[in-house]
Amino acid sequence: MAEALFAIPGDLRSTTGGYAYDRRVLELLPDFGVNVSVLNLPASFPNPTPADLKETARLFKGSRSDAVTMIDGLAFGAFSPQVVSELKGRVIALVHHPLFLETGLPHARKVELKASEENALNRADNIVVTSRTTKRILVDTMGLPAIKITVAEPGTDPAQRATGTGAPMQILSVGAVLPRKGYTALIEALAPLKDIDWRLTIAGALDRHEGAVAELQDALRKTGLEDRVTLAGKVVPATLDRYYDSADLFVSASLFEGYGMVLAEAMARGLPMVITAGGAAAETAGRASALHVEATDVAGLTEAIRKALTDKKLRDSLADAAWEAGRTLPTWHETARRIAAVILGLRT
Repeated sequence: MAEALFAIPGDLRSTTGGYAYDRRVLELLPDFGVNVSVLNLPASFPNPTPADLKETARLFKGSRSDAVTMIDGLAFGAFSPQVVSELKGRVIALVHHPLFLETGLPHARKVELKASEENALNRADNIVVTSRTTKRILVDTMGLPAIKITVAEPGTDPAQRATGTGAPMQILSVGAVLPRKGYTALIEALAPLKDIDWRLTIAGALDRHEGAVAELQDALRKTGLEDRVTLAGKVVPATLDRYYDSADLFVSASLFEGYGMVLAEAMARGLPMVITAGGAAAETAGRASALHVEATDVAGLTEAIRKALTDKKLRDSLADAAWEAGRTLPTWHETARRIAAVILGLRT
């Protein structure tokens, strides 16, 4: 059994897609001959304090020259040159999405993160990314060699087909309330649709970005949609399953997705979708399964949602295509197998 270290910042139990990916990979890697130990990095990443960077350098200082270390990109991309210099042995970077493309960052911080990510990823011996789109970004914007990048898309668990509700029409959006998720734009897009009987549930953590939550609540007040929108916060898996099952339409207004795990989950349940095609979203959910709108196009989002809510034939067509596509999504075993091959040196 090969040995590897997986360095992850913060609380591995967090409900974001990135942490869910890490948990499933950790669970399954032993099935493919890799025994993994977790190295807990400070929770302040990707915006580490000087003290946390010093502590991170200390954690890696004793690394063996024959070690294999996989490092979650939420931290790795923000490593200082000093921390990078302490890394020994073979380093595998896991990039969910480039840090410098996070929405809402000041320009100066984007520049800093791009420089630190380039430095760290150039040090990495191998890079695992969660979508072909992210691979293209790393090659095209950072000049990284494609040969050392492996795509390991997130797996999707099989699920029962959603039954929906119908009256009122239930719209579902899933993901933590962050600037990148575009929830304020979604509320603005829904405001002109008060003539249709719909309800929206947003299932996602409300403690990740105070400013985004305040902006969302302000948009609800200004549009008068408080009674139509439920901010469910972080929910347990059984509750999320109920939300998926009762939904009539899945909507994502995200500005950028490294893959879009919730889109795959919606497809696995045969839900018709309206999505903003930011990052890898358009690749994850094809045009047969979803109506695509350019990110930030609020008027286009309004038009697409209206069309989906009022045209049952269209919804049924999107739902059937989503259900069929959902049958072909990669499994978590395939994800873990690909990463194990990188750790074992079987893939470049």
